Amino acid sequence: MAYKIDEGTCTACGTCIDECPVEAITAGDVYTIDPDTCIDCGACAGVCPVEAIQPE
Repeated sequence: MAYKIDEGTCTACGTCIDECPVEAITAGDVYTIDPDTCIDCGACAGVCPVEAIQPE
C-alpha cells in the first residue's frame, strides 16, 4: 500500500521530499507520490507538518 498526499492539505513545504529513500515524491504546487515507486516506509508521513500524507 502506497502513501498519498492530500492535495487540499499539502502546503508544498518540501519537508517530505528529502525523506523519501526512493525519490517517489515529485515537487510542484502540490507534491505527489508515485504509487509504483513508493515502498510504503512512511518516512514522508512522519515529517509532514500538516499531516497531509496518509496511507492510500
